[in-house]
Amino acid sequence: MAGSGLTVAVAAVSATCAVALCAVAAGAVEGQRAAAAADAAALAAADAASGAIPGYPCERAQEVAGALGFEVAECDLSALIATVSVRGGIGPMHATATSRAGPPP
Repeated sequence: MAGSGLTVAVAAVSATCAVALCAVAAGAVEGQRAAAAADAAALAAADAASGAIPGYPCERAQEVAGALGFEVAECDLSALIATVSVRGGIGPMHATATSRAGPPP
């Protein structure tokens, strides 16, 4: 059985690399989900601040972020510009993102 140890070692290294690649891909996906949640939450907060939709801006941001599986870490309003940071994730994959939204220039 010469060479069977090498075959097992190559299989083990390949499996380890595959698991690591899956973890990196999952982290990238979670980062994109966080960015989308921050964008949507900031838009909701800016719409509420401008009166386009009813409600308090940061409460609207929390509703939207919560519906997407994230929580608002920070919500700041400066005039009609909303800056919202979200955090959260699934399982061991956690991500944060920040987005700004306001009326068109």
